[in-house]
Amino acid sequence: MARSNLTERDEGKRVVNAEGEAVGMISGFRGGDAFVDPDPGITDKIMSRLGWEDIDEDDYKLDPSKVDTITDDEVRLKPNL
Repeated sequence: MARSNLTERDEGKRVVNAEGEAVGMISGFRGGDAFVDPDPGITDKIMSRLGWEDIDEDDYKLDPSKVDTITDDEVRLKPNL
């Protein structure tokens, strides 16, 4: 079932635009805010799946109002962003 509110269990999910193109991965949470790594490597993906937060200076804070739906596999952004 799809939802639209981000939680820490979404760490490691890929972020896609409205057309389904990958734009990054949820790299972690800080202060309740989700961060997106726009160019995750295999190490980043593994660390995220293990719950090891990997936020760095290249990651971007994800505005929750830009999220359309969240599934078991991905975070889909709203169109026209």
